[in-house]
Amino acid sequence: MFSGKALLVTGGTGSFGKKFIETVLLEYPSIRRIVVYSRDELKQFEMSQVFCEKRYPQMRYFIGDVRDKERLTRAMEGIDIVVHAAALKQVPACEYNPFEAIRTNIIGAQNVIDAAINNDVKRVVALSTDKAAAPINLYGATKLCSDKLFVSANNHKGNREIRFSVVRYGNVMGSRGSVIPFFMKKKDEGTLPITDDRMTRFNITLQEGVGMVFMALDRMWGGEIFVPKIPSYRIMDVAEAVAPGCNKEITGIRPGEKLHEEMITATDALCSLEFDDYFVILPSVRLWDVDEYASVYEGHRCREGFAYSSDTNDRWLSVEDLTELIRDQVEVGVQAPQPSVPVLSKRAIDMDNADDFFRLAMNRRGQERSGTSATTTNKQRKWNSLYADNNKNIIKDIISVR
Repeated sequence: MFSGKALLVTGGTGSFGKKFIETVLLEYPSIRRIVVYSRDELKQFEMSQVFCEKRYPQMRYFIGDVRDKERLTRAMEGIDIVVHAAALKQVPACEYNPFEAIRTNIIGAQNVIDAAINNDVKRVVALSTDKAAAPINLYGATKLCSDKLFVSANNHKGNREIRFSVVRYGNVMGSRGSVIPFFMKKKDEGTLPITDDRMTRFNITLQEGVGMVFMALDRMWGGEIFVPKIPSYRIMDVAEAVAPGCNKEITGIRPGEKLHEEMITATDALCSLEFDDYFVILPSVRLWDVDEYASVYEGHRCREGFAYSSDTNDRWLSVEDLTELIRDQVEVGVQAPQPSVPVLSKRAIDMDNADDFFRLAMNRRGQERSGTSATTTNKQRKWNSLYADNNKNIIKDIISVR
């Protein structure tokens, strides 16, 4: 997918961007060029100390803002694939600074589209959020507009061979500004503030989000909104997993906050397909044969009355699940104030295609922990072994880089 290609990631110094680029370098060492496009020079400097051009000659670092169409157009020269991860994401900040959110999340999205079309980019995937489904806050509204722009861009590309699609998913576990790091900071005070004890949310790990984008890039026909099948959690279970026995104070739901999140509304479900590991919301303008698309990837229409909401989900994380995930995904980063070190190897995993990578990312955690699978697959064992080997040698690797 990436061999011999050039990739640009907007917001490339963020949590997703770093994990995505790390994975691309691991899986596709023959990638021709990777452009990190972001506006934070400090984050770019820190990232370049780890993903340095001496060791990874494919790497390029471009200072720029998605609001700057001219700079974005220049950065996309010679690019084959774009992953658009840049956005203003904090709900309170977007409410307080509404037009700044519009300039970045909507106008910036259109700039990405225009720059990609003008430079004959082949594939563009934009990241979205569950807050874009039936939005009640400005952040969600701007991301819904962004989703609509990327989907409709397929109608205006002319005869160019470019495809635009969207990946929408829920809360990334342990991400900046999310509830788990907040609870971990508050637990020492003896009381956890909770807005509403009935609240539920979707949950996805960073690696699962990366796997979903890999799969979308591999399967996209243009115009899809890809939605992964992921578990939900109850906010009270998160509180118990972070701080067992700690007092809970109900503070009341905040403006712009939902009791439950949706990723597919009942209305959207009328034009959606279900597959083994994900859903696809179809474009409103018919771009290709839906029945053929469903047949190729073994999908079917969503049942009548279906809606994908965090409170009616059929997959749930227990307190025990959350405790282990927090230990594996969050606590190490919180307790160890050291520079982020990528887990990379000169050896690439022999994946058949991006579907394998996506399923591995989605299933590896549950199969290892719950025993729902009789055996661990060869690819899982190879992945686990690779990461174990890298952890042993990581200090030596970083020393050799510097």
